[in-house]
Amino acid sequence: MSTMVKQYDAIKYKTPTGNKLSCKGWIQEAALRMLLNNLDPEVAERPADLIVYGGRGKAARNFEALDNIIAALKVLENDESLLIQSGKPVGILKTHKDAPRVLISNSQLVPNWANWKHFDELEKKGLVMYGQMTAGSWIYIGSQGIVQGTYETYAALADKHYHGTLRGTLNVTAGLGGMGGAQPLAITMNEGVALIAEVEEWRIDKRMETKYLDEKHTSIDEAINAAVHYRREGEAKSIGVLCNAVHLLDRLIQRDIIPDTLSDQTSAHDPLIGYIPHTLTNEQANVLREQNPEQYLLRSYESMHLHVQLMLQLMDKGAITFDYGNNIRARAQEYEIQNPHAKTQIPNYKPGRSFDFPGFVPAYIRPLFCEGKGPFRWAALSGDPNDIAVTDEVIMNMFPENKGMLRWMKMAKEKIAFQGLPARICWLG
Repeated sequence: MSTMVKQYDAIKYKTPTGNKLSCKGWIQEAALRMLLNNLDPEVAERPADLIVYGGRGKAARNFEALDNIIAALKVLENDESLLIQSGKPVGILKTHKDAPRVLISNSQLVPNWANWKHFDELEKKGLVMYGQMTAGSWIYIGSQGIVQGTYETYAALADKHYHGTLRGTLNVTAGLGGMGGAQPLAITMNEGVALIAEVEEWRIDKRMETKYLDEKHTSIDEAINAAVHYRREGEAKSIGVLCNAVHLLDRLIQRDIIPDTLSDQTSAHDPLIGYIPHTLTNEQANVLREQNPEQYLLRSYESMHLHVQLMLQLMDKGAITFDYGNNIRARAQEYEIQNPHAKTQIPNYKPGRSFDFPGFVPAYIRPLFCEGKGPFRWAALSGDPNDIAVTDEVIMNMFPENKGMLRWMKMAKEKIAFQGLPARICWLG
């Protein structure tokens, strides 16, 4: 349909706004606008690579596929359905007006082949892509979507352990990417202090620009000192420190400073592309990843294993510790199984403990699900922020008894900067 482009063209792929259709119906138009919004430079982590967030979570397989998806959405009739297989359009079927206009399936591999080695081989051949949750389904709305879920997690933690507020607590974690970047604001919205390690400086700067993060430090000790000061004063502040998570946790242990809560949102689910070992600089990581991926993976696994062991040491000293869904516990366990004789490198090491701390879903989110609560999100296809102001008021008027939601909506208006199309998310029962 269209020729392959070599790089992202912000003008060519600009998200349409207003009330003029470029497709044959508003459902197709919504799909088109949300797809392009995923790739808006204000929204996507690396639009030039079609990567939206989460290490390598993509909106489309490649630029040729993206062009073909756009062309297909523009000709799609109101009684047809477009099929997307791992970021590539593979067919248009005659269905009916009440059928889904778009059906998307990403990264579906039969279990025997559902591993990174096989996935990487297919990806190199251009046959598959990693879609994350909302990148490949075209419904990412910037960090706001993650902030709200993270806010609910820390609110549930505060209810369970701290009488409903994180005021006066130190909350340590790592990762300020498309998902982890929500952590500082979610923690300060719950009135706590956030201390977050991030190895890529541009990610820290991006969170500062969007006001999700309050302070940036390049010295680990200075960052720790500031966090301890804010905890003592009961101030809600977030601090990003340019370092590897392993080095931050190790320094906390050396100084015998125990966080009140401890988690991690580095891209440990993706040991090759997402996670950067503590033994490498970013530049070294980029070179080794390309030249010797097997050696890179070994270093990643070694680092993740140490990372989890340090988390366990802090947990044993009293930190409320939980996995934030990035698979780091499983990676540490896999390393132990594959390298039984490498364990003794870690002081105070105790084998078989990788899953001694819980995941965030069973610990804090599942109880909310049991109440029938979950996330609702919507975007203003018009591009007009006033449309979100209207829907905010409607939601608050409809559910006046939902105090947690009302608090979120009030703070979201004040603290959340829209990225791309104005959007809102909240948890409702």
